Amino acid sequence: MKLLHIDSSILGDHSASRQLSRSVVEAFTASAPDTQVVYRDLANEPLSHFSGATLAAAGTPVEGRDAAQTLDVETNEATLAEFLSADVVVIGAPMYNFSIPSQLKAWIDRICVAGRTFRYTEAGPEGLCKGKKVIVVSTTGGLHQGLPSGVGHNDLLKVVFGFIGVTDLQFVV
Repeated sequence: MKLLHIDSSILGDHSASRQLSRSVVEAFTASAPDTQVVYRDLANEPLSHFSGATLAAAGTPVEGRDAAQTLDVETNEATLAEFLSADVVVIGAPMYNFSIPSQLKAWIDRICVAGRTFRYTEAGPEGLCKGKKVIVVSTTGGLHQGLPSGVGHNDLLKVVFGFIGVTDLQFVV
């Protein structure tokens, strides 16, 4: 089994989401010792934000790409491959200003790829990531549960993962 562990907090060792996501991964690997863990720290090794240049690079034939475009496409493909190859994904997702960290959004922009994680059909969009388990470790710096201020953070992740076909989605709050 392969587990992808994503952290997105900028607070390093002081981060509650990092501590809790680490605990979730440790508990998971204790129950399944043969699990291979791949770790990605989006705060310390951030992906660039999605841009027109990113989109242009993906649409440029390989032989026509410059060095920056080639690097961008290779980074996107490696990020997507990490996600697609994982059976389980554990995401440390703190709430910053009523949403997810921009680093996590940049990662989401790399894994939501038409034809790879979803497709459009005559009946509408269809998620292609069925059978994958995603565990979101959701933290906030205050008391937001049940309040309008706490709605967008987790709901955004429910929509994203539902759109790409993840039905086994669990939140640890």
